[in-house]
Amino acid sequence: MELSKLTLEIYSRLEQKWLFHCESKKTRVLTIDGGGSSAIVSGAALIHLEHQIQAITADSNARIADYFDVFAGTGIGAILAALLTADNGSGRPLFTARDAVKFLTENHSQMFKLSSTSSLLHRKRRFSGKCLDKVLKEVFKSNEKALTLRDTCKPLLVPCYDLKSSAPFVFSKADASESASFDFELWKVCRASSSTPSMFNPFELTSVDGKTSCLAVDGGLVMNNPTAAAVTHVLHNKRDFPAVNGVEDLLVMSFGNGPSTVPSKTKVRRNGECSTASVIDIVLDGVSETVDQMLGNAFSWNRSDYLRIQAYGMAGGRDDVTAEEVLKEKGIESLPFGGKRLLTETNGERIESFVKRLVAAGKSSLPSSPVKETAVSPLASGR
Repeated sequence: MELSKLTLEIYSRLEQKWLFHCESKKTRVLTIDGGGSSAIVSGAALIHLEHQIQAITADSNARIADYFDVFAGTGIGAILAALLTADNGSGRPLFTARDAVKFLTENHSQMFKLSSTSSLLHRKRRFSGKCLDKVLKEVFKSNEKALTLRDTCKPLLVPCYDLKSSAPFVFSKADASESASFDFELWKVCRASSSTPSMFNPFELTSVDGKTSCLAVDGGLVMNNPTAAAVTHVLHNKRDFPAVNGVEDLLVMSFGNGPSTVPSKTKVRRNGECSTASVIDIVLDGVSETVDQMLGNAFSWNRSDYLRIQAYGMAGGRDDVTAEEVLKEKGIESLPFGGKRLLTETNGERIESFVKRLVAAGKSSLPSSPVKETAVSPLASGR
């Protein structure tokens, strides 16, 4: 029995050394979709991811941020990404994955509280922006000081859609490090990316120096799946990622949050008319699936370098899916140039396999984005 354990230990170490040789130069990207308000899928995946990292490294203090170089999130995914990367003041993440998901669960009713107008007039469901503001303000602060994009321990990307310029706007730690005109308070960044038009009013925010402004609605309308934005950012940011020349230099993990559209519940009339909420759900799913297909094409020659976790079983209309069910569901992979295939591995098993590669490559050594000597100037239009 002891000999078997010794043999297993030897093979395990040899495997890790071999994997380290293969993966040591790859930049690791983690992205989290928007969609919905419960984050059941991404929450289950993140907790399992961090648990596996801790189990393999035998380090209970290990965090997801230790093994990824870039984070990106949209909507509810932006809140999770910010919680996992916000600096606690000593260079460590403010939240563990489990605590981040627990925070969302415990504050869900307060964050998504029906507005008094919606209740009194029996109009379509709209939520109170003030309630969400209060929760986000409280969590994203340290020593009574509001945290900003600069106060993250890893590069962070969060998209929204700016009504002032009629264009997407991506909040970025890299830009924030260059100029205060692109540094925004974290709670406002998350709030901007979560302002779904059918649920919240547009959210106006300004940079910490007051020079850049944005009238934001949900980033999911243009980048519900922020993976393409994150990959593009890394490929074109030679300052922070000088060794990245193409997707072959990347390891990408992307977490969905379940399909927003349910065929039986999507209200499309015979004449083609449908509700605003239904249109938004279709857009969110369409954007996410399109990006997944694009990434599937980009990584067609090295599929194992791109992992997409999504719970397609939720498309049946169930809203009581558990974390255990998400992890036990068989994985689905986008095929190059169209189509999907059902895998034999479950979502949980796929995460476990990916973690072995992460740990074998060692902790991320990427430093925080340095402040450039020459700062960029904000555009004359206030953007």
